[in-house]
Amino acid sequence: MTPSQLILDLGYRRALGRSDFLVSACNADAAAWIDRWPDWPAPLRGLAIVGPAGCGKTHLGAVWRRASGAVAVDAADLTVDGLPDVLGDATHAVVDDLTGIRAPQALLHLYNTVAERGGSVLILSRTAPARCDFGLPDLASRLATLPIAMVGPPDEALLAGVLGKHFADRQVVVREDVVAYLVARMERSFSAAYRLVDCLDRLALAEGRKVDRALAKRALADDETDRGE
Repeated sequence: MTPSQLILDLGYRRALGRSDFLVSACNADAAAWIDRWPDWPAPLRGLAIVGPAGCGKTHLGAVWRRASGAVAVDAADLTVDGLPDVLGDATHAVVDDLTGIRAPQALLHLYNTVAERGGSVLILSRTAPARCDFGLPDLASRLATLPIAMVGPPDEALLAGVLGKHFADRQVVVREDVVAYLVARMERSFSAAYRLVDCLDRLALAEGRKVDRALAKRALADDETDRGE
């Protein structure tokens, strides 16, 4: 074994089915809304899922896409001219990262088009639509009618489950005591869980070793340094 093995970044498949989504008190409401579709309030059957980065919004969006046949749209990529090609004949749409929107008028057109087709819109955002300054009253008033499902900070049990899922997605086997060690010392966020697993996966590959407590300690220290703590 060489001191530092070449890392082959072959990627990994994230499990994004409904049964793979871990439900706890912080995200139960959002999961229940997804399960409830198409029984969403009329006239436009829409929903906004709001929560921090890495909290599972994209996962729930993927689950809903499979159920509804919706088209996925990144808010930052929306333009008025490009909307017909993006939306096509779709009846339903998932709009991700609302805070990154550059052309609010395009989102208004998307909303109106989906409404005319009798479809549904799922908004995924770190900020509630009502708190976003679109500079477009018509869009703000429409989004204000959408129900909001909040996703809050994870508890320790959910963090352990999220870490386990991220490791499993990468086919990395980790003992429960190592996961417990991480949970007791890590930042309480979904994004931190992703960062730590990514760091540990790369360290383990580079050094040709298993993920153990010693490696976990290094990953935690690196994460604190990166965050300036």
